This record gives sequence, structure tokens and C-alpha cells, in this order.
Amino acid sequence: MPRPARRDHVIRVASYNIRALKDDRAALVEIIRAIAPDVLLLQEVPRHPVSGHRIAGLADEVGLTWFGGKRFRMSTTLMTSLRLDVLEAHHGKLPVRSYDEPRGYGMATVRLPGHRPLVAASLHLSLRGTDRLPEVEALLAAAGTPTPPMVTGGDLNEEPKGKTWRRLASALPEVSADRPTYSASRPHKRIDGIFASAELPGSTPELALPAERLAAATDHLPVVVDLDVSALAD
Repeated sequence: MPRPARRDHVIRVASYNIRALKDDRAALVEIIRAIAPDVLLLQEVPRHPVSGHRIAGLADEVGLTWFGGKRFRMSTTLMTSLRLDVLEAHHGKLPVRSYDEPRGYGMATVRLPGHRPLVAASLHLSLRGTDRLPEVEALLAAAGTPTPPMVTGGDLNEEPKGKTWRRLASALPEVSADRPTYSASRPHKRIDGIFASAELPGSTPELALPAERLAAATDHLPVVVDLDVSALAD
């Protein structure tokens, strides 16, 4: 049996749809702090033009750093822990139809000290099936060619048998567990996932997250993965 990766070579990545902070904020903060992510990929953050202070406030409450910046009225972003160096971070647009809700990604190049950088990206795909594949292609193109070491995750609005999920998994193998993620109160389908480059294997930590607090925090369950970044060690 292979020896578990040392904590020195592990980063914890979580993806979480927080439903615009409409639910029990105290429960949400409790859950995120219990997860203790190094990278938190967020979907459905407040997206109106003056909502940045609310996201920054959440980052303070959960002990993470938010890079801010222009968000193009999107509801997707990410936060990081002080364990990581953030070398670059930005938000980018995904293709949408006229008059549709803006969609995009939050992307950051991060580095665990003593390791080479990797790209982390949060995404939230369309409810319309025909639009999801172009959105994934746009995200992969934004990461660069060839694709750098990368982890991405979010709310795909699609289950694993869907063609967009399969396309993303063909580029970045899925590392999250085969567990329902929606809804938080009655989990019955998996529409959230985390995907990472082949050199970044993942394992699912066992976390004691109370079901009643998960249901109170938001309508999705968080997805959590410990990534072994030993392959990036200098």
C-alpha cells in the first residue's frame, strides 16, 4: 500500500456553491473553517457591482485571502490560504448568449513554497446543456496550451455521464469522490466536482461535517479534495 503523501506536499482544495449568502451565514462560516481549504473555489457569490465588500468580509470570517479585482458581474471566484503564494489572479468571461446571466471563472496561479506553480480555477456552467461544452473549452483555453499543472472545480449543472463532464475529465482527471452534492438537505445527484492534472492525484479527506449545518449553510454540499503536489516539488 503506498505511503500517504506528507502534509508538506498536500494542498486542500474545496469547491462550494454558496447561493449568494442567502442562507445561514454562521453555518456557512463554520463549515468552511472546518474544511480548512488552501484553495476555495466558489460559485454563486453575490455578483452585483458593489458586493465586493461582502465577499471580502466572508474571506475575513473564514480566514482566507480574496484577491478581488474586476468580476464582470459574475458569481464565480476563489480564495486562498496563507500557505500558498498567489503569483497571479484574475476573473475571466465565458461565452454566453445575449441577455443571459454573465458567466465566467476565477483563476489564480498559486505556489506551495518549495514547489512549482499550479493553476486553480473555479467555474459555474450554464443551465442550458448546449452551452456548457463551449464554456469548458473556453476555460481550458484560458489556462494555456499546453495545459499547465491545474486544478479546477465547481458547479457543472450536469451529472458525470454528461458530455461536458466527460470532456473536462478527459483533460483533467476527476479527483473528487463519487457522492451526491445536491441538494444539501436531500443529496440525490452529483453536479459538483473537482478535476486535476494527472500529476496531481487527489484523495478525499474524512471530515465530520454536521448534516444539519450543511443543510443550513447553502443548497449544495461542498466538495473537498487533498491534492498531492509532490510532482511539483523543486
